[in-house]
Amino acid sequence: MIENSFLQKVEEHKGIIYKMINLYADDDEDRKDLYQEIIFQSWSAYARFKGDAKFSTWLYKISLNVSLSFLSKKKKQNHITTINPDDYRFESPELPERADWLYRCIRKLTDVDRSIIMLHLDGFDNTEISEMIGLSRNNTNVKLHRIKQQLASLLTGK
Repeated sequence: MIENSFLQKVEEHKGIIYKMINLYADDDEDRKDLYQEIIFQSWSAYARFKGDAKFSTWLYKISLNVSLSFLSKKKKQNHITTINPDDYRFESPELPERADWLYRCIRKLTDVDRSIIMLHLDGFDNTEISEMIGLSRNNTNVKLHRIKQQLASLLTGK
């Protein structure tokens, strides 16, 4: 019963996971690994989910933390491991060309800036973003303003 509830909620909010993996993984193999790690970590923590926050907020925080941890490990990794693609059921949704372009521009931002802009684009207010990221609200406001300017510059090529 708990497993069904978890799977249903993840299915309803899988877009959150896809956004994170598209921002923090460079290729399909890394996306598969990151997807599995997010699901695993979410399932491991689900028994402690008390519903104090929305499930989407809870999943976002886990996805973000796992993604940042994954990225950190990936940067430290000195060797390549071979993965059998047939072992996975991951299917990344195709992005429209404009969305793909936006993702490419966002991926040029720092890790924290990527997180802030994605949370903003997903409709979280600055107070929620600052709580999730661990910054003051003022710092989040300033960073968000600068991120928007930087993205505008990247998108227009100026």
